[in-house]
Amino acid sequence: MGTITLNSLDLTRIQTCLKEAMQVNAISKMEAATLIKEIQSASVVDPESIPSNVVTMNSIVQISFLNTKKTVEFQIVYPNQANVKENKISIFSPIATALIGYKAGDEIDWVVPAGITKIKIDAIVYQPEAAGHYNV
Repeated sequence: MGTITLNSLDLTRIQTCLKEAMQVNAISKMEAATLIKEIQSASVVDPESIPSNVVTMNSIVQISFLNTKKTVEFQIVYPNQANVKENKISIFSPIATALIGYKAGDEIDWVVPAGITKIKIDAIVYQPEAAGHYNV
C-alpha cells in the first residue's frame, strides 16, 4: 500500500492526544507504536489541500470486510469524543489507526487475533475538509 496522507492539523492533534495518553497509560505501548509508525510515514498537507477521498479525522467512513462481506459505517474521532453507541470510534482503536490517511477504494490488510483480514474503504460518507469544516 502506498503512502498515507494526513492534514497538518490532524497530525498535530493526533500527536498531542498520543503524548497525553502515553503519559497516563491510556493507550497500550503496542497501539501507540502502531499509530506513531503510521503517522510518521504520512505525506502531510494543509487541511485545505487534502483530497476529498482521503480518510481524515472526523470522517464518516463505510468499510467492508472482504472475507465476510460485512459492511460497517463509523466516524473516526479523537479519544474524548469516542462513543460506540453513536458509531464514533477513537483514533486509538486499531481499526481507525488502520484506516486514517487511506483513500476510498483502498484495500488494507488488518491484523486481528485470528490473523489478517482485508478491509476495503467503500466510501467516505462525510469528510470535514471536503465540507469546508477545517477546524473540527
